Amino acid sequence: MNTLRVALAQINTTIGDLDGNVAKVADYAVRARTAGADVVCFPELTITGYPPEDLLLRRRFIDDNLAALESAAAACAGITAVIGFVDREGDHIFNAAAIVEDGRVAHVYRKQRLPNYGVFDEIRYFTPGDLSPVYTTAGVPVGVNICEDIWFPGDPTQAQAAGGARVILNINGSPFHAGKRAFREEMLAGRARDYGVAVCYTNQVGGQDELVFDGGSMVLDATGGLVARAKMFDEDLLVHDLAIDGAPNDRQALHARIEPELSHEAEVYSALVTGTRDYLRKTGFKKALIALSGGIDSSIVAAVAVDAIGAENVVGVGMPSRYSSEGSIKDAQDLAQNLGIRFLIVPIEPAHAAYLEMLEMPFAELGGGEPGTAEENIQSRIRGNIIMALSNKFGWIVLTTGNKSEFATGYATLYGDMSGGYAVIKDVPKTLVYDISRHRNTVSPVIPETVLTKPPSAELKPGQLDQDTLPPYEVLDAIIEEYVENDRSAHEIVAMGFDEETVVRTVRMINRNEYKRRQSPPGVKITPKAFGRDRRVPIANRYEGL
Repeated sequence: MNTLRVALAQINTTIGDLDGNVAKVADYAVRARTAGADVVCFPELTITGYPPEDLLLRRRFIDDNLAALESAAAACAGITAVIGFVDREGDHIFNAAAIVEDGRVAHVYRKQRLPNYGVFDEIRYFTPGDLSPVYTTAGVPVGVNICEDIWFPGDPTQAQAAGGARVILNINGSPFHAGKRAFREEMLAGRARDYGVAVCYTNQVGGQDELVFDGGSMVLDATGGLVARAKMFDEDLLVHDLAIDGAPNDRQALHARIEPELSHEAEVYSALVTGTRDYLRKTGFKKALIALSGGIDSSIVAAVAVDAIGAENVVGVGMPSRYSSEGSIKDAQDLAQNLGIRFLIVPIEPAHAAYLEMLEMPFAELGGGEPGTAEENIQSRIRGNIIMALSNKFGWIVLTTGNKSEFATGYATLYGDMSGGYAVIKDVPKTLVYDISRHRNTVSPVIPETVLTKPPSAELKPGQLDQDTLPPYEVLDAIIEEYVENDRSAHEIVAMGFDEETVVRTVRMINRNEYKRRQSPPGVKITPKAFGRDRRVPIANRYEGL
């Protein structure tokens, strides 16, 4: 039995950095050639980065991408390469893969299945291809296709297999959500078995705005068995020998490499670190500011930030009010010390007292009644003002600390704790925040145990607890999952065994706070349906869905 040596170049591209992306192609092509690979595969839209969105509407961008492809091809002399790029014919553009031979583009495959759901808008830009060719690489017939092309049964994979392909080279920009790796592997195994072909799946890695690409490139044999897997959340070059009749065999076979799976909590935490690191790196921010309250949310955000960009680049700010407990202040100080970050304390009492005094007369004249939420939220808005002033002064990005449970129900203050540049855990439910915090402490115990065990509180009034306003988080998060991610109605959720009053109250909170969510910063997508790109609901909307 002879072999085809395949290299999967799992790289972290940057949208619009054409020169940088070409340089990565050149680097990994050399590595693959040195490893004796017959073919090296790069991710979807390698040249432009994925997803380039409305940059695709600019003719100059397409021109520059085509010129960059020629440079990338020239850098791949001595090896066959599959490189993602944007192809053009007349007024139409295509999500395409260049098959490079001898340092030049020999063939072009155009993606046929264009996803138009969730975070994907490919029909907005691209024209679908309609050909399913088979190429020959090192004497082996192979089919090349792109991401969505293999996610469903049928063509082009079926047609390529029927046309004699022994191997499918599938290049991807497949974004992460928790649990997706296992689903991908199962799906690819099904295609391999159904069509009797080996599948080489190359995925990109790294963060892009709200999206994180987790890598996990893999090779499956023609029986659907996993025979090689790359690292998760890291750049990697996976080189594997596929047993193929008739292929040349004048070299020693490689030892198969299957990188280990990550636990659910480790996977989510790694995604948060990757997304935060790359958002700051790709937007040019060097340092991050975090308002540290002594609570679980700000604690895990600080830990993520340190793991993403280093303790020397993270600054914590404590802003105690008249209602802040001594325990919370100490917890914030202990966290900062454990993480090794600088910690500033800026008491807000002078500003808080001044605000209350200034507003006393208009509140009274307008019949504002007894002090309530408006007075409580002044504290949050003062804190937002302070941390944004520090950001403005020093050019550091503010990482906000709200979680998905809070964003869903509106349990966050607009222009207060929602202020900032990147919302690290905005798609992480509160119960999962605790789980990943405990996971992080298994690496090194940085989050104080008191933070993990005390009842969560905004500390905006005496004795305040989150559950004075919200259902228990175990119940709340389950309802949010069914209503937001699974699109179930309140009636259906009640039929699942949830208390009707709790369900109706939760659904109404979610519905009436869309206007807040639209004004929140971007943040890492973790769940199958995140607020924003995934879930698009009209703000002016009277349908309650009860």
